[in-house]
Amino acid sequence: MNYWISKLIHRLSRLKRRWMMLLAVIGPGIITMVADNDAGGISTYAATGSKTGFNMLWMFLLLVPMAYYVQEMTVRLGAVTKRGHAEAIFDGFGKGWGWFAVFDLALINWLTLVTEYIGMTQAARIFGVPEWITFTGVTALLMAIVITGRYWTFERITLFFCLFNMVYIPAAIWAMRSGNVVEGWTAVGRGFVNPNFNFGPALGTSAVFTLIMANIGTTITPWQIFFQQSAVVDKGMDIKDIKYGKIDTMAGALLTCTVAAFIIIATAAAFHFHPSGTLSVESAAETATRMPEVLAGKWGPWAKTLFAIGLFDAGLLGALCISLATSWALGEVFGWAHSLNTSVREAPWFYVAYLLMLASAGVVSLVASTAVQDAITIFVQVVAVTLLPAALIFLILLLNDKPLMGEHVNTRSQNIANWSITALVIVVSTAYGLSALFPNLFN
Repeated sequence: MNYWISKLIHRLSRLKRRWMMLLAVIGPGIITMVADNDAGGISTYAATGSKTGFNMLWMFLLLVPMAYYVQEMTVRLGAVTKRGHAEAIFDGFGKGWGWFAVFDLALINWLTLVTEYIGMTQAARIFGVPEWITFTGVTALLMAIVITGRYWTFERITLFFCLFNMVYIPAAIWAMRSGNVVEGWTAVGRGFVNPNFNFGPALGTSAVFTLIMANIGTTITPWQIFFQQSAVVDKGMDIKDIKYGKIDTMAGALLTCTVAAFIIIATAAAFHFHPSGTLSVESAAETATRMPEVLAGKWGPWAKTLFAIGLFDAGLLGALCISLATSWALGEVFGWAHSLNTSVREAPWFYVAYLLMLASAGVVSLVASTAVQDAITIFVQVVAVTLLPAALIFLILLLNDKPLMGEHVNTRSQNIANWSITALVIVVSTAYGLSALFPNLFN
C-alpha cells in the first residue's frame, strides 16, 4: 500500500513540476498570436464576414497549422542560437540579404503600426475621445509598459491585455441570437466544411483573392517571426524549454484563429444576413458603430461596446509587439543593447527606435481621412502576405542548417509542411496579381 501511495505522490510531483515549467515558459507564443489579431486583422475579418457570410471560415482549418508550423520554427531557432531573427539572417546569409530582410521588416512594420493607431483612434472616437488624446495617451502607455527594465513585467502586462481579445466571442453569440441566420449554427458549420463560393457579381474574383490574401496576411506575418524569436531570446528560454514553447505556440494559434472565426461569425450574422440584403462594412470601427442599427433589442449596443473595446485592445497589443519587433531587429543589426531587461540608460537607442516607430505611425492616424484609413488597413494585410515568402524562405533555410541547429534541425515532415505553406502563399499572391491585371482570367 505504501508503495502505491509513494508512486502516486511521485507522479503528482512530476506532473506539478511539468505544469510549473509550462506556466513559466508560456508567453511568447500566445502573445505573438493574439497580438496578430490586431486592428488591421479585426477590420479584415469584419469585411470578410459581411461580404462572404460564413463561406470563408474553412480557411482557419488551414491557418491554425500554418501559423503553428511557421512560429514553432522561431522557438527552436531562438532557443538553440540565443540570437534574434535579424542577427541570425545576417550571420547565415551575409549583410546583403540581412539588410534586405530588415528593410522589408521595418517597412511593413511601420505600415502595420499605422493601422494599429487607426484602429485605436477609431475605437476611442466611438466613446467620444478625440484622436489626439488617444494618440498621446496610448503612446505614453506603450512607453511605460516597456521601460520597466524587466521582460517578465512586460510579458505579464501583455498577457493581461490578451484576455480582452476574447470579447468577440460573446459578441458573436449575441449577433447569432438576434440576427437573421435561418439555419443558425448549422450554417456556421457548413462554412467550415462545405462553403459556397458563388458570391455573385457584387464580389468579383479580384476582391475574393484580396480577402483571402488579407486573411492569410493578418494571420501569418513577417513581424511575428522576428518578434517571437526575439522574445524567446529575451526571456532566456533554453533547449530544454522547446517542447513547452511548442505548446505555447499551438495554444496561441488555436486561440487567435478561434477569435478570428468568431469575428467573422459576428459580422456575417449581423450584416451579411440582414433582412434588407447584404450590408458591407470595411472596418472594425464601422462594424461597431452600426451594430445597434442591424441587431434588434438590447444586443446591438452591447455588441457595439464589445467590438469597440476589442478593437482598441487589438490595436494596443499590435502596436506594442510590432514596435518591439522592429527595435529588437535594429538593435541586433546595429549592435545596440536590445533587451527589455535593460534600462533606458543602458539601451537608449533601443528605446528611441521604439518611440520613433510609435510617434511617426501615430501621426498618420491623425491626418488621414476615414476612407484613406480603411484603404490602408486592407492594403497593409495584402502587402504583408506578398513579402511573407522571403521571410519564410530565410527561416526554413536556417532551420535546415545542421551545424547551426544540431539535433533540432527541421525533420522531413516539418520541411514538407513549411515548404508547402511557402508554396501556397506564393501561388495565392501570384493568383491575386494576375486577377488584378486580368480581371476576367479566373471567371
